[in-house]
Amino acid sequence: MPEPGGAPGLAEVVQRWAVRLADTDGVGLSADRLEALVQGVVRDALATVEAGREAAIRRFSALYSASPMGIALADKAGEIVEANAALGAFLGHKPEDLRGRHIAELGFSRRDAERLRAGLDELEETDVEHHRQRVRLAHADDAGTWADVTLTMLPGDRPGSMYPVLMALDANEVHSLQETLRHQSVHDPLTGLSNSSRFDTMLEAALGPSARDQIALVYLDIDGFKVINDGLGAGAGDKVLRGIARKLKDVFAGPDTLVARLSGDGFGILLRGRLNAREVIALVERALEDLGEPIYLGDLGVGVSASAGIVVRDVADGGPGDLQRAAEIALHRAKEAGKAQWMLFDPELDARDRARYRLGAEIAGALENGEFSLMYQPTVKLDGSGEVAAVNAGLRWHHREQGELDSAEFFPLADTTGMTIPLGKWLLTRSLATAARWRSEYGDAAPEVCVRLPRRLAIDADLVRLVKDQLDRQELPAKALRLCTDAESVLDPRGEVLESLAVLSELGAKLVLTVSGSADLELISRHGLNVQYVVLSGAVVDAMADGEDEAAARHLDQLIARALELRLCVGAEGVVNPEQAERLRAHGVVAARGPFAATSATDDEVDTLIAPAVP
Repeated sequence: MPEPGGAPGLAEVVQRWAVRLADTDGVGLSADRLEALVQGVVRDALATVEAGREAAIRRFSALYSASPMGIALADKAGEIVEANAALGAFLGHKPEDLRGRHIAELGFSRRDAERLRAGLDELEETDVEHHRQRVRLAHADDAGTWADVTLTMLPGDRPGSMYPVLMALDANEVHSLQETLRHQSVHDPLTGLSNSSRFDTMLEAALGPSARDQIALVYLDIDGFKVINDGLGAGAGDKVLRGIARKLKDVFAGPDTLVARLSGDGFGILLRGRLNAREVIALVERALEDLGEPIYLGDLGVGVSASAGIVVRDVADGGPGDLQRAAEIALHRAKEAGKAQWMLFDPELDARDRARYRLGAEIAGALENGEFSLMYQPTVKLDGSGEVAAVNAGLRWHHREQGELDSAEFFPLADTTGMTIPLGKWLLTRSLATAARWRSEYGDAAPEVCVRLPRRLAIDADLVRLVKDQLDRQELPAKALRLCTDAESVLDPRGEVLESLAVLSELGAKLVLTVSGSADLELISRHGLNVQYVVLSGAVVDAMADGEDEAAARHLDQLIARALELRLCVGAEGVVNPEQAERLRAHGVVAARGPFAATSATDDEVDTLIAPAVP
């Protein structure tokens, strides 16, 4: 008898059970009859199973055919035996055209194919139930299409047999969105350049253990960009920045080059490979030149200038922080030198600057610890009497390591660290206290004290209140104080210097202006400054040190004649010897200070100069 359902050995099973049932006491059925009954039971059971199996197959077939997910069924070797319509549509093929191809051959590139093959190997060799990854599959139009692929194994007809299956979902939109988000996270949205985060990451990678050859870092800032924003509006400023970005990308277009926007108007350029400073400088010069060409906003052509700091070195010479610091220092020097130019980092200058900056950082502690003292430079009359007309108060720093430092060595650093105002207040307070003592001891023979205002103090909004408070505290009349300033402070746009000087003059303080030429002198009449004294300084005085040059003497006479027209008393500073003092006197200078009289003096030494003049 053929086996029901084609199952091998089924007749033998039925016969065996029929004999066992027939051998039971009390049962009157023959073995043949029982065999027939059992066969009926088995046929019913097999029919039920087969119906369920066919239903399952129909459901799978319906799901397989109608599924929006692309599905490929393969044989044990991984060759596709069936592909559904969704996979065919996704890859631009008829489903039957995919038959016979290996699953790995669906990969767009060799890398994609290798990843699919590795996934199949993982299923075969391990206990994982599925393998998921995002790969590009090959489309009929020779393009790659992104898919989220799941590889798994399905059981076959025979017990223990397993066959690979590929399921693919369209991931192009998701991948595109993720790429967009990734791009936005590492790029500046305005210019499209890399942002500071990506720049830092790439810089660290460029200096990694496997790095070779040289690296160059360029920091570039747009000069006066605030003028464009304030004058034309932020929208125009944005357009200019985009134009700047395009120009920088055009110039720095090498394969191992990264251009990034690091701040509002700050850009960074990273170059790698076999580099030398000359080549990098040539690129920077070209960039600065291109940036000077107008960027047109409608009919308006906007040109910009930029300052750049450049560092070129071997990749083994320090880490990212050292490189960035060097570029910042070089950029700072370019700006200090007048902007619109580049500076190459110089290690020797850096070493000197570090010492200077350390000095600047120590000012606050030195002031608190009493390391500063007052020093005076007497201004003497040139009428032969040697009488002290005034004393110019200044600061001296008694540094514990570097010895005595003159104010010219630390006041510029105080500007950088914000200590100019505290130092200026200390100078004013102590010098007025000393002036009060002199007036108490010597009366009218006491010299007037001249305080040269540091520029940061001259432009300070609280200058008038500070001076008045100290005069009141010392019970000094304002006429005992001379306040000295210069043309640069008068013209500084950051404060209300002219208004402050006018108020102080009305209080009775005497104003002194240091001048080096006719332009400085004309500030007095142009701005209506109530100046009583001018002090000649610089080349006009130095020209009289070793003799009398005709042109220099003519220039000196013109300055003094104009000063007299303005009813000013004319002095000079930096006078080195008595002969120079005499030449200046002959041309109309009435008082002078400098090494010819005394380089500096303490308040006690000033006492010895005053005492002989006291009756």
